[in-house]
Amino acid sequence: MLAGAAAPAFAETPWDGPTTGPAGAPDKTIVVVAADLKNGGILGVSKGVEEAANQIGWNIRVLDGACSIQGRTAALGQALALQPDGIVINGFDAVEQQAALEGVAAAKIPMVAWHSGPKIGCDAPGGIFANVSTDAMTVSEVAANWAIEDGGKDIGAVIFTDSTYQIAIDKANRIKETIEAAGGKVLEYVDTPIADTSSRMGPLTTSLLQKYGDSWTHALAINDLYFDFMGPALAAAGISSEDGPQAGSAGDGSEAAFWRIRNGAYQTITVAEPLNLQGWQLVDELNRAIQGEACSGYITSPALVTKEGLEKMGDSTAFDPDSPYRQAYSAIWKK
Repeated sequence: MLAGAAAPAFAETPWDGPTTGPAGAPDKTIVVVAADLKNGGILGVSKGVEEAANQIGWNIRVLDGACSIQGRTAALGQALALQPDGIVINGFDAVEQQAALEGVAAAKIPMVAWHSGPKIGCDAPGGIFANVSTDAMTVSEVAANWAIEDGGKDIGAVIFTDSTYQIAIDKANRIKETIEAAGGKVLEYVDTPIADTSSRMGPLTTSLLQKYGDSWTHALAINDLYFDFMGPALAAAGISSEDGPQAGSAGDGSEAAFWRIRNGAYQTITVAEPLNLQGWQLVDELNRAIQGEACSGYITSPALVTKEGLEKMGDSTAFDPDSPYRQAYSAIWKK
């Protein structure tokens, strides 16, 4: 599959990633610094890193930034104090932690990242060897195009984003641009922190319903977490999932989102990333960095997850592409 192309989540795909690289470096210890392990995307990537680290034969420790800037700074300080062979930055912007990352770089500890900023691939800002992600702009376009196809030019969309993260701003802007270029209408652009969705989304949903009524046809967000708390507010207002705004996420494809889509419970689609695969890629990139080899440059592809697609995936609670990535990476490391 070409990088940047979205495929149905149930499609069988050949391996399009690296097939050559250095053998696994022996006896290494790595630390994953996670922005917030309550976030389904971050948790899924962490689990993938753990699985891959076990395969390559490395020790791993996961530290939780606990959903705050201060918590992430403290976790990075703890990671640096441990003097590991490598660090994985999982789910937060490198700009936010610039001073802490400069300390890691000065200590010559290799870093790789998941979603550390808008530049994906090799030599990302902040001294990061590789920033692993799908193409965020493709993810946004897939979500926006779904909304246009679902509602036509009469759609009225509300977009939810979080200006704490530059990538979230960029994703939301692309959603807005794509909808408006197709003749659709963006009713409102809502900037509300992901960390506060549990307290903010209920009142926000009620306010938006009062403001726009039936003209609010679609809700689009840069992360599935927003919809964890929108549904209850719609239900409390007596609005069914079918009759209310149709929700689509340009997010990660969380377990909760899969449940909502599968059960028709206030979310229609998500554009999922292959989180477990990306965890394996992070370990592979870190193995290259530790040994002074070049970054692979691989960019994974997202998948449009629908109820019909989930029915074909059975009981799966995450998008794990039907490709032999485990075998491919294992073959590189054990050569």
